[in-house]
Amino acid sequence: MASPGYGKRSVDGRGRGSGGEFGGLPAREASIAGFIDRLPEGADISVKALAKVLDYGQCALRTALNRLQREGYLRRGREHLVGEGGARWVTRTWFSPVARDDSWWVSFISGDVPGDVPGDAVVDVPAALPEPGPRRSRAYAVLASVGLRNPAVTLSAADCAALEPLAAEWFVRGAGEEDVLRALTNGLPLPVHHPAGLVRARLSSKLPPEAPLVARESAVRPPLRVMECSKCRAPGRPEALVGGECGECRGLAVSVPRPAPLSPEGVRARVAEVRAAGALGARAGRA
Repeated sequence: MASPGYGKRSVDGRGRGSGGEFGGLPAREASIAGFIDRLPEGADISVKALAKVLDYGQCALRTALNRLQREGYLRRGREHLVGEGGARWVTRTWFSPVARDDSWWVSFISGDVPGDVPGDAVVDVPAALPEPGPRRSRAYAVLASVGLRNPAVTLSAADCAALEPLAAEWFVRGAGEEDVLRALTNGLPLPVHHPAGLVRARLSSKLPPEAPLVARESAVRPPLRVMECSKCRAPGRPEALVGGECGECRGLAVSVPRPAPLSPEGVRARVAEVRAAGALGARAGRA
């Protein structure tokens, strides 16, 4: 798992094993995308971390991740979070199990996320395949990941479903995933005889206070996000980052505006200033 604020962030909330569509990618990129798709939220998907577990070198992985970004599966940027400890910017790597065009990413960065599948996409599901399971909520996902943070409190699927309403109340009151994980995994007794009972007790006893009305109104606002170029990491408007890259990194000429020419009066005034500054320096040197 990556440090808080880093790692994989699924744009559609489906998290691990969402059944991505990678058939149109080259074999290497499809394999890497499928591996990332199966990782949980917050997993470290940096080049160095992936090189430790996959049969590709860092150079090949960096090239593959850039390809995934150009194809619309990845974007990198920063998100502004406001918590009890204050406001801070955190680095995000957003992953989509289906390719998204640049206009979709513009909507995502602005907080206006369209449906999970683009409107012009047609998905053919063979009749022999089983129907996909129910989409899990944010509360269920964080409960399912508690065991990844500390195996002593690993929960079963039935435990996650039973405790889901209690965890959901934390998000209603403004808590984040990291707040819930920290409350459920820090300072555990040894040994833990009943993980589900301990988690239930902590979800109830450590529940944050209900946020004031003003805070609840601000909580529904879309998060402030800034997208970065995948090569130079310079921040930019999402509509200017075609395929996740800025114009300069794509080889486009960047026009630099030239200053307006000075009028004759402006030239004489500037010369007078330079002469006055030179005379003052000469007097200071003689002194």
